[in-house]
Amino acid sequence: MKGDLFILSAPSGAGKTSLVKVLLKKNNNLIISTSHTTRRPRENEIDGKDYYFVKAAKFKDLIKKDYFIEYAKVFGNYYGTSRSLVQSKLEAGGNIILEIDWQGAQKIRTTGLNVTSIFILPPDIKTLRERLLNRKKDGIKIIEQRMCFALEEILHYKEFEFVIINDDFEETLIKLNDIIANPKTDLHRQSSFFDNFVKQMMAEKD
Repeated sequence: MKGDLFILSAPSGAGKTSLVKVLLKKNNNLIISTSHTTRRPRENEIDGKDYYFVKAAKFKDLIKKDYFIEYAKVFGNYYGTSRSLVQSKLEAGGNIILEIDWQGAQKIRTTGLNVTSIFILPPDIKTLRERLLNRKKDGIKIIEQRMCFALEEILHYKEFEFVIINDDFEETLIKLNDIIANPKTDLHRQSSFFDNFVKQMMAEKD
């Protein structure tokens, strides 16, 4: 049997990466697809584990060779997912999770692959900003850029099958496990509740 393909998207600061790390420890048959990127490694990031770090020229050459099942340019850097890696893992029965943005999610949907898409929302704008500040990975200028991009990203939540509000880390993990264990579940699916929630959240930025 083929494995299941999951997309997990969220704005910067919503806790997506931390959730995925713990999720992988709880699910033996869940694989994270390691993306290629042209950005420079951050402190403690390992090539081949966190990302495959490549030069822009190499990335563009891989695009020409149709190497990526999806790719996008974010904050001046390219990010992409290997087509062969995804297909081989699925054929082997592995469940794969792609930690990508809404642009990549849109491209994956055009491939014809059966995919389950999940969007993580922050509990509010204030918490989102605090999380970005507390990471201490970027300067204030970059954080403000990430906030603007995050607000744009949030508006794409409607394109995803499932939505989870990350206001409690452990509860969010439980909800993610619900979906991974049973992609056909009706739990945590899109509903008018999230429309109202996002509307209220976006009002906070004004």
